Amino acid sequence: MPVHIIVGAQWGDEGKGKVVDMLSEHADIVARYQGGANAGHTVCIGDKTYVLHLIPSGIFHQHITCVIGNGVVIDPVALMSEIDQLQKAGIDIKGRLLISHNAHLIMPYHKMLDTIREKSANSIGTTGRGIGPAYIDKFMRVGIRIVDLLDRDILAQKLKANIEEKNQILTKVYGETKMDVDAIIAEYQEFDKSIDEYITDTSLYLNSALKEGKRIIAEGAQGALLDVDHGTYPFVTSSNPTSGGACTGLGIPPTYVDSITGIVKAYSTRVGNGPFPTELLNDTGEKLRRIGHEFGATTGRPRRCGWFDAVALRYSATVNGIQQIVITKLDVLDEFDEMRICVGYEVGGKKLKSFPTDVKTLESVTPVYERFEGWKTPISGVREFADLPLATRRYLNAMAELTGTRIHIISVGPRRDQTLYAR
Repeated sequence: MPVHIIVGAQWGDEGKGKVVDMLSEHADIVARYQGGANAGHTVCIGDKTYVLHLIPSGIFHQHITCVIGNGVVIDPVALMSEIDQLQKAGIDIKGRLLISHNAHLIMPYHKMLDTIREKSANSIGTTGRGIGPAYIDKFMRVGIRIVDLLDRDILAQKLKANIEEKNQILTKVYGETKMDVDAIIAEYQEFDKSIDEYITDTSLYLNSALKEGKRIIAEGAQGALLDVDHGTYPFVTSSNPTSGGACTGLGIPPTYVDSITGIVKAYSTRVGNGPFPTELLNDTGEKLRRIGHEFGATTGRPRRCGWFDAVALRYSATVNGIQQIVITKLDVLDEFDEMRICVGYEVGGKKLKSFPTDVKTLESVTPVYERFEGWKTPISGVREFADLPLATRRYLNAMAELTGTRIHIISVGPRRDQTLYAR
């Protein structure tokens, strides 16, 4: 397992935090390759729950080195808060956290512009954390990278140019007040002092580690159906959560990738706006939300809930090259008399041959369902696949067969021990 990529195979919130934490036991390095602090990875250890936004979920294993790659956009406030949270919890991160010197920084004006744009008629349901505007600046080649903090003159030159432009937009278009350039320079230079010990050339570090035979888990944020290239555009994130994003987001060659695992919730959820074919706008959807505690780890927003969508997962498995899946939150379905799986889409009475990524078509599809009998018994204490109720195994087997994937691990609760391996 030189590089094992972990991707969210749906619209995010699949439970990647727990899975990465578990798999870290058999790895040396866990590296986050894209996204920002808009993603929340939850890890439950004993009676304690931790929510991480930037630092990889492997940090709870003392032997793991965690890397934040160049593909991540970093919010200094969120990062320092997270480091402080871990240190107060007694988790030693000294020498165990490395941050790419090429990672881009989220600036105050990114958050302001993100929040303002979300109030417009073209809202897509972002978290307002400045992620999109930071990536915009990155690809316009005017972004501020961590390496820029090392030279005050370069930093001042770049920031003055950026803030002059952003002030024009904020004041003349949105009627906001101007930002103070000197105050922002001072703030980010203080941040540089705080994180200096963590900064390095992470691409060089990871490639050296691979040559030494180290085992790396590449951790994505959000989900494949939110990928800016392959997701339900424009209702997507601003980066590439798909497996292809791991190599560019970490600076490692694809020849080192050994396996790709998709994390899949036993039903479907989505946060924010955009098409969601199996969404349940009824008591059943509310029941899924209530039992599954489906509220965003970052924002607390209620998640939209629906039945498992095999069409969407087949598409996700294809674009990611997923070889095996991990099923999470299966225990949430314990109380249901029956479940449904979406096995196809129809538009105007005609069955579609593939998953449509254009919004107009996806919004107009009618899902075709197969019904499955519920098991109506708690499964959170089960530790062997053979001990699961027959109805549970039938549901799981259908998930695998309908999506052309192999089930590797099944999670039946939030704790590390509430996990079993398929067959």
